[in-house]
Amino acid sequence: MTTHLDTPAAQAASGTSRPRPASLTKKIAAITIGNGLEFFDFAIYTYFATVLGKLFFPAASPFTQLLLSLATFGVGFVVRPLGGIVIGGYADRRGRKAAMTLTLWLMAAGSAVFVVAPTYAQIGMAAPMLLILGRLVQGFAVGGEVGASTSMLLEYANANNRGLFASWQLFSQAFSTLLGSLVGLALTASLTHEQLLAWGWRVPFLLGMALIPLGTYIRKHLDETHEAEPAKRGARSPIAEVLGAHRRALVLGILMTAGATSSNYISLHYLTNYGVGVLKLSLSSGLWASFVAGGLQMGLSAVAGVASDRWGRKRVVTIARVILLASIVPAFAWLTAAPDTSRLLVVAAVLTIPTVFISVTTVTMITEVFPRHIRATGLAMVYGLGVSVFGGFAQFIATWLIAVTGSKLAPAGYVIAVGLVSFVAVLKSREMAGSALD
Repeated sequence: MTTHLDTPAAQAASGTSRPRPASLTKKIAAITIGNGLEFFDFAIYTYFATVLGKLFFPAASPFTQLLLSLATFGVGFVVRPLGGIVIGGYADRRGRKAAMTLTLWLMAAGSAVFVVAPTYAQIGMAAPMLLILGRLVQGFAVGGEVGASTSMLLEYANANNRGLFASWQLFSQAFSTLLGSLVGLALTASLTHEQLLAWGWRVPFLLGMALIPLGTYIRKHLDETHEAEPAKRGARSPIAEVLGAHRRALVLGILMTAGATSSNYISLHYLTNYGVGVLKLSLSSGLWASFVAGGLQMGLSAVAGVASDRWGRKRVVTIARVILLASIVPAFAWLTAAPDTSRLLVVAAVLTIPTVFISVTTVTMITEVFPRHIRATGLAMVYGLGVSVFGGFAQFIATWLIAVTGSKLAPAGYVIAVGLVSFVAVLKSREMAGSALD
């Protein structure tokens, strides 16, 4: 399998050949690192959800504190579709680089809110409102980042390795999970519980904000892969075209994304809070679960991408989906029967492995179906709408289902229900592996 990429639009116009492998490696690294840093800022809220619940919702019971904190986490996903539409359209008009620079600095602004926000004890109800504001800004930024960065990755690729290069999107997200859990573990090991509550929880947000200029510098020398096509100038807006000529792809993409993101957020993020808030394990135990999940996704993302290139998207995602649906209830039942750290880590691994193959393949599929001139907008709309409800509120829904049903297996039921709907969408989608794109 070739590992070279097709020439970006600007190079094609000038008649130059493919970029040198060394140059190509730097470009992929620049996209991946920048994306990972941005997702780090967005995801670290998860690891301190129980702490934030105590500080910003102190009047509630511990379980309700967690529920309210996770609801605030989900708020960040509500504006993802809007961020995807606005910034995705900007990326299709002005280029991928400009859009990705904008999203980085918006993320820094959102993180700054968490660094300076007073707690409930200091300013009352204004405190959780500030958390919501910070999450809204972060969600808007991430909504635009995914469309632009994944489009650029795919546009560096050729017909035989698009899965491999799209896999770097999931690698970068796993990098943020791994980095976030490491920072959390370092803080819990070095600080007392009182210090963590007093100021330690702000450190990851400060670190994430400080790293944004690094991401901007790294991306500075990327080659632009988007070029406005003369035939498309003066045509209707990218949003109108996605909603019109590509409406079927939009709907199927949202349903496929729902299945991928629900399993992703339960496996890679919720197990931390499930272990701490539901099973009453230590915060470090929950963070180790995220560390294991993030490490596995980093190690398997490229493998999943290569598999989808070689054997087809639909075959890979179907096999992975069946494995996940068959294993998730027994995994949760085994964990809840005798909760401890070792079982939590095993379950994190068991759920993450098929989830990686589902997520990588799904991201590739939903990116391939849109032509270049509306790709960033189409992908951002699909991803934003699919993730906003089924991923962003996955942790809240899972926790709420436990309260309503009284069953600690409820999160598994949520993943199964959404996964079955997503599976139907996969079966109705087109196989694009090895095919030329518009």
